[in-house]
Amino acid sequence: MHNYKILNAVFIFLFCVLGQLKTQNLTPGRCNKYEIKGNKVLFLCENGIDVQLEQISSDIFKIRYITDSINMYHSFAVIDQSQNTNAINISEQPNSYEIYTGSLIMRIQKDPFSIVIFDKWQKLLMSDYQTRGFVKDSMRISSSKVLKLNERVYGLGEKNGGINRRGQSFKMWNSDKPCYQADEDPLYKSIPFFMSSEGYGIFFDNTFKTNFDFGSNNQDYYSFDAPGGEMVYYFIYGPTLKQILTNYTSLTGKAIMPPSWALGFAQCRGLLTSENLTREIAEGFRSRDIPCDIIYQDIGWTQHLQDFNWRAGNYENPRKMLSDLDEMGFKVVVSQDPVISQANKEQWKEADSLGYFVLDKRTGKSYDMPWPWGGNCGVVDFTKPEVADWWGVYQQKVIEDGVKGFWTDMGEPAWSNEESTDRLNMQHHLGNHAEIHNVYGFTWDKVVTEQFEKHNPNQRIFQMTRAGFAGLQRYTFGWSGDAGNGNNVCNGWNQLAGQVPLMLSSGLGLIPFWSCDISGYCGDVRDYDELSELYVRWVQFGAFNPLSRIHHEGNNAVEPWLFGEEAEKICKRAIEMKYQLFPYIYSYAREAYDKGWPLVRPLVLEYPDDKEVYNLDSQFLFGENILVAPVVEEGAAIKRVYFPKGRWIDFNNKGNVYGGGKWVEYPVDLETIPMFVKEGSILPQMPVMQYINEKENYPLIVDVFPAGINKKARFEIYEDDGESNNYKQNLYGKRKIVSKTVRTGIELSYSEEVSDEFKLKKRAVFYKFHNAEKPSSVLLDGEKVKAGKLPQDIFESLKKGFYFWDKENKTLTIGIPSEKYKYKLVVK
Repeated sequence: MHNYKILNAVFIFLFCVLGQLKTQNLTPGRCNKYEIKGNKVLFLCENGIDVQLEQISSDIFKIRYITDSINMYHSFAVIDQSQNTNAINISEQPNSYEIYTGSLIMRIQKDPFSIVIFDKWQKLLMSDYQTRGFVKDSMRISSSKVLKLNERVYGLGEKNGGINRRGQSFKMWNSDKPCYQADEDPLYKSIPFFMSSEGYGIFFDNTFKTNFDFGSNNQDYYSFDAPGGEMVYYFIYGPTLKQILTNYTSLTGKAIMPPSWALGFAQCRGLLTSENLTREIAEGFRSRDIPCDIIYQDIGWTQHLQDFNWRAGNYENPRKMLSDLDEMGFKVVVSQDPVISQANKEQWKEADSLGYFVLDKRTGKSYDMPWPWGGNCGVVDFTKPEVADWWGVYQQKVIEDGVKGFWTDMGEPAWSNEESTDRLNMQHHLGNHAEIHNVYGFTWDKVVTEQFEKHNPNQRIFQMTRAGFAGLQRYTFGWSGDAGNGNNVCNGWNQLAGQVPLMLSSGLGLIPFWSCDISGYCGDVRDYDELSELYVRWVQFGAFNPLSRIHHEGNNAVEPWLFGEEAEKICKRAIEMKYQLFPYIYSYAREAYDKGWPLVRPLVLEYPDDKEVYNLDSQFLFGENILVAPVVEEGAAIKRVYFPKGRWIDFNNKGNVYGGGKWVEYPVDLETIPMFVKEGSILPQMPVMQYINEKENYPLIVDVFPAGINKKARFEIYEDDGESNNYKQNLYGKRKIVSKTVRTGIELSYSEEVSDEFKLKKRAVFYKFHNAEKPSSVLLDGEKVKAGKLPQDIFESLKKGFYFWDKENKTLTIGIPSEKYKYKLVVK
């Protein structure tokens, strides 16, 4: 008994000691030495933790804590930065080191090691919180920063909740969440990048299940942590949110532009998987003159997962179907799943024998993945280099048939949520599943795009994905997955409202080309009349999605004409409006590529000093000049709209003008989309067509909302070929329009700018000056323009210039022939 007591005491003592060791927090401690190599400086700290600071540019620093001699760090998101060789400018002080760039001052405290960053005017931007700038224990690595009293946080990509993340916490774990709630987290994508109102952004380059806490438990600090990998994060200076986004783009790559037709409308449903139904839907749109560019085929289109063979019995002649649809102006996009069904014996054996599946680390064999359809499957390992060419040959089969693009679905991979712990036994070529999970869809999308471009040189990819990681914008576009109310589709108003901040958050995470499933995806449609109001509001909101797709689960048909004559008429008008705005939208698509700024943006992006918009996410800017407050409430008679600085013209009734800095209760009915244009704006549009570029030499209709006296309105209309990747080589043209208001009237100039190998199409231009006075004269390059009538057919060739004064609507229209490529208009 005595010996037993001694052994028991020893056991308890060892247990306590080991427990303390297990939970011991390791920090860098004191750092007295450093080594410089080019644009990097390595600080050697006393606790075996080295800290490497790398100056990417004067605005961007990479901060890495090295706790192991083995180099484990690999970035999926960051593009090659080896060309950045800015020499580190460091000086030593008694208690600190200081690094100077043209924009920043970084102060490194020696004992204990901590980082504080100022701008060049010595305004404090970011600082480590106490000694917790880096902490490591047996479970996690973490970093904590001071959270200032009024600091706001934006970003993290496609996340639920208000756009200001302060006071909230989030996880990064790509999850398949059908019919998710408006506050549910995590969702399908992981973008560990956020921006602070203090003028900087942080990108935490870690693919594990990272956590972000922006003061939900303690308002003194925020933190980010991970259960594995390295603590590597990038400090990105702005100081504006727009500049932070641009600098983040330089770090993780530009967002590819979609083909021009992708910015039209698209139609889909879960069982849109047959030739007859596809032809029926196509005819339904064209016979009703409702514009549409894309018809999707959901996963049942293929004979097996995933052999890219058309399902026998569902498609009589796929090539002819695709050719016929192309003549009607339709593009067909088909889905992909990242798995091979075991029922697809030939392809499954092929992939298994080649070692192309993710393995089960318990058995060393291909992981047996239950799948929502197609039975159990093998999960294709896209991290294995040899897989790319193999997959590329398969997917190219349907491209050669005439398919125009893909949507990569279920890339979480599907049913892989936090509770799906068995999936952690998957072993990928590049790592275990805990590390690869969040980038699995990313590696798939990379293969899809790179293989498409390999087999179809210089052809622009269309690819839309559900699961993604930071950097996805280089390869794909995004949609928000399975929204809607699965219990009662008619009760999906909260889900619709939740898509507005979700869209804005996506744009702030560098997913500028985004869509939701218009109609809500989830829920059986049993009563079209009952659903019609909610459906109309989905379509009206969806018209402002950069990519607009109507989609619903199963065989629930959701074409606009099914919801009654009134709903069809209203939806048609909303869809036509998007087509009319195509020149405006496409110009902002180029800006998204160049600068990383989203097409649809929260007001705080453009009005960062307006306290009223700090948390405002129920309305948005479409481009810089259009303010939209979508109606997402059932039976609404008014919509509260906030107008920021300036004067705003009612797009629905251009005689109504609202002053900035105030809220207005704006009357609405079912037809109304609250939509306003900022005074001093130019809005390029085109005539309604049934699909993008139906008539290539369409005229431009340019709405001019003149600025105040001695002020200018301007716009650059961007055009390229819409199909190739030549835009990446800057082969494009711009039509530059500048309108200046003077006391005697308006002076407008038009000029064209083209690259050497690109020719702008000749377009007649119809200027519409709103809230104008009757002109005493109109001069084109000094010569008088005669009054005339508006043409019966706007597509008719315009022989000479004219003007037309509409007294009732106070609108002056001036037509300019297509032969004019540089001119000056003077309206007195």
